[in-house]
Amino acid sequence: MEDADGVEEVPGVEPQAMLDQTALSVRRMDEMGLIEPGRSVIEFSSPHGESWLPRLAARGVLPPDGDDPADLVLDVYGLLHEPDQAAALRARAGVLAPGGTLVLQLLSLATVLRHEQWYDLRHGHHGYWSVPALDRALHEHGLGVHRAWRYPLAGGTVLVAATHSPRPDAATLDLVADGTRVGVADPALLRGLQGSADGSAAELRRWLAAERAAGRTVIGYGAASRAVPRVCHAGLDASLLPAVADASPAKQGRRMPGTDIPIVSPEDLLVRTPDRVLLFLPDLADEVRGAMPGVEAARGRWVFDPHPRVVEIAHATG
Repeated sequence: MEDADGVEEVPGVEPQAMLDQTALSVRRMDEMGLIEPGRSVIEFSSPHGESWLPRLAARGVLPPDGDDPADLVLDVYGLLHEPDQAAALRARAGVLAPGGTLVLQLLSLATVLRHEQWYDLRHGHHGYWSVPALDRALHEHGLGVHRAWRYPLAGGTVLVAATHSPRPDAATLDLVADGTRVGVADPALLRGLQGSADGSAAELRRWLAAERAAGRTVIGYGAASRAVPRVCHAGLDASLLPAVADASPAKQGRRMPGTDIPIVSPEDLLVRTPDRVLLFLPDLADEVRGAMPGVEAARGRWVFDPHPRVVEIAHATG
């Protein structure tokens, strides 16, 4: 099987959790002294999240003139979408000024293995880096991991700051070592993700079939890219999952790729008054539940994926 070329990336609505993570990342760059008036920045494009350039421009950090290199080079999940990973790293290192810093936001391969997040492996994604592998690759361009931080979003993302003269602190060295401890260099563990995929897909299909047999309607929420493998590998169709709601207007009116399941608005979900709402983005549970109190007000229940678990409402006592 050949990978698909030219995968269309439909823009989503950026959740508050990602906005908060961006703010924290910018603050950490500021603490490193990377955000000062007069410094220059180049940002590589990405379909994930908003550009960081407006935040930096407000602090006097602007793109360089012409083809000049930049003091700061940013990549927020953009590397993930580059078909030629070696060329992509070379391009980012090539526009970095001497003494500059390359900042990369990554979905770590260690996270995929630790939490068996096989559904993050999909068309349009070409490279899943672990921090130790990235450090080795950066050395080919005269760079190395200087600082690295882990964030909880999506099971565990990583922000890496690479420099020409890296001096990693203890926390960074531990994060680098963590990838090795998890087994990012062990092919057997990577192959084991196939079993995780088969097992969780079968579990989801069985649960949906049982809900249908019990006369309960289930609607999905979150037509994110990581939901597509879940839906497709489980062989779902509109008879088991009549719709998936998403807040992005650009996704509404489309279908979940490879299925006949329509993508609808959150308002349409509420009109349907489902018995269960299957949340494909459980790390955003508090944010989504807070934005849609109508689900539980209508006696519906949220269900967290990837192992379907009905969330009961806490009743007040006294």
